[in-house]
Amino acid sequence: MLDSPNATPTPRVWRVDALCRALADTLNARFNPVRVSGEISGFSRAASGHCYFSLKDQDAQIRCAMFKRAAVGLDFAPRDGELVEVSGRLDIYGPRGDLQLIVEGMRRQGQGSLFEEFLRLKARLEAQGLFDPARKRELPLMPRSIGLVTSLGAAALHDVATALRRRVPHIPVVLAPASVQGAGAPAELVAALAQLTSRANDIDGAGTPLDVILLVRGGGSLEDLWAFNDEQLALAISRSPVPVVSGVGHETDFTIADFVADVRAPTPTAAAELVATPAAVCLGAAQVLQDRLSSAAWRLLDTEAQRLDRVGARAGRPSSLMAGHTLRLQALSHQLQGAAKMQLQALGVARQTRASQWPGLVQRSLAVQADRLQRAELRLGLLDPSLVLQRGYAWLSDANGTALTSAHDVQAGQALQATLSDGTVDLSVQAVHRN
Repeated sequence: MLDSPNATPTPRVWRVDALCRALADTLNARFNPVRVSGEISGFSRAASGHCYFSLKDQDAQIRCAMFKRAAVGLDFAPRDGELVEVSGRLDIYGPRGDLQLIVEGMRRQGQGSLFEEFLRLKARLEAQGLFDPARKRELPLMPRSIGLVTSLGAAALHDVATALRRRVPHIPVVLAPASVQGAGAPAELVAALAQLTSRANDIDGAGTPLDVILLVRGGGSLEDLWAFNDEQLALAISRSPVPVVSGVGHETDFTIADFVADVRAPTPTAAAELVATPAAVCLGAAQVLQDRLSSAAWRLLDTEAQRLDRVGARAGRPSSLMAGHTLRLQALSHQLQGAAKMQLQALGVARQTRASQWPGLVQRSLAVQADRLQRAELRLGLLDPSLVLQRGYAWLSDANGTALTSAHDVQAGQALQATLSDGTVDLSVQAVHRN
C-alpha cells in the first residue's frame, strides 16, 4: 500500500557508537581545524603527561584534552584563569558521548594571525563548494600507474617509495618533484600537479595510464605547511581529472589541500597504502574467485551428468516404458468396466423401483380422472334445459322452430309453439305488449 503523501517518514534507528562516529565525522568535515579563545578552568596534568581542562568564556565552556605530544611543546605553564588561544579539532569522546576539543597548540591571548588567514581561506573555498563530499571520487582499487608530487629531498618521498615497493612493486610511479616549503613552493606544487594531470588521460613512458595522484609532505608547524594552504593549489587539485590523495603532515595536521583532495591520509605512508592494495590480497581474492568458479563448474557438470544418466536409462530400456504404458492401459480398462457395471446396476435398481411404484401410480391416476369426470357430469347436468322446464318455464319457438327470446320478435296473430317439460302446446298471439 502506498504511503500517504502527508505521512511522516520513519527516522533511522542508530546504534550509539555509530551515532557518535557519525557526529565526529560531521564535526571533522564541517569545523576542523578550529581555533578557540577563552579562559582555562580546572587545568590538570595526568601522570601520563596528558592535560585536561575546560575552556570557558562568560556564557559557555567546552571540555579540552591536550595529549603529551602537544603539551611538551608549550613554552609556558598553563594555569587556571589564564586567557589563551588554542588550535585543534572537535571530536566526540565515545565512552561518555561528550563533545571535546583535542588541543594541538596553545598560545597566550593575542597570537594567531596566520591561523586566522587559514580560516578565512577555508571559509571562502568552502562557500565555493570545493569541500563538498558529493564531488569526491572513489580511489581506484588497482591503479595502473600512480602519480607522486613531493620534494626530492623530503623524507616523505622515501616513506612513500618504501610502502609502494613493499606492497605493489609492479605498479609504475611517475614523480613530479616540487618544493614543499618556502615562498616559491605553492607555484612549484601547482606546476607539478599540472604536469601530472596533463598526462592523466595519456600514457606514461611504460605505456600505462595514470589513475591517481599522491600529494605528500612530512609534518611541521603551521608555517612549515603553509604552501599547502594556497588557493591556486586548491583550485588545481579540484580540477584534477583523476582522484588526488593528500598526505600532508601528521595525523593532527590539517591543510586546505586536505579538504579539497578526494581523500585525506593522516601521513604520507598512509597515503601510499590507500592506493596500493598488496599483491597478496589481490592474489587471494583471485584465488577465492577461482575456487568459487571451479566449484560452480563441477556442480553444473555433476547435475548434467545425473540428468544424462536418467535420460540414458529411459532411452536404453524401451520395453520398460512399454510395460509401464501397458499397465496404465489395463488399469484404465478395469476402471471403465467397473464404471459401466455400476451404471447398469444403478439403472436396474431404478427400473425395479419404478415397476413397483407403477400400479399405485395408475390407480391414483384413474381415481383422479374418475373424480374429474363425475364433477364434469354434475356441471353438465346443471345445464340441462329440461330441468329449467320442470320449474314451470316454457320454451317459445315460431313455426320454423326458431327460439323466441324477445317480444319484438313476435307479431299479433302469429302462431307459436310452447315446449313444456312434458309436451308442447300450440299457441296463437292475440296481442303483443312490449316494454
